[in-house]
Amino acid sequence: MNNGKHFVARDVETGVVVANRVSVASRRLERAVGLLSRSSLDPGEGLWITPCNGVHTWFMRFTIDVLALDKDGVVVDVVSDLKPWRMRLPKPGAFSVLELPAGTLASAGMKVGHRVRIEA
Repeated sequence: MNNGKHFVARDVETGVVVANRVSVASRRLERAVGLLSRSSLDPGEGLWITPCNGVHTWFMRFTIDVLALDKDGVVVDVVSDLKPWRMRLPKPGAFSVLELPAGTLASAGMKVGHRVRIEA
């Protein structure tokens, strides 16, 4: 995934850094595998799946938080504590998904309508 390069995801409205080690899954195989090969996400980590408008946690071994973003980075869906073996159906307008460690969204205060900027 993205050759070891990491990005920062920041809430534009509040300035809060949501994750400071974001990997990108933009190729078909990377998007298909997602976090399935991982046993956890450390605080500050994230996976930005693009393009993507919905996710599942089948075969995953841990709970995650999920943000669905439109093409401009505006949050169109917020899912806290999505447990393994669940599915979050696509949301209208969603273009990408940011997967984060469980508990991240509550501590960052993320809400639908906020805008997330993913930057180098």
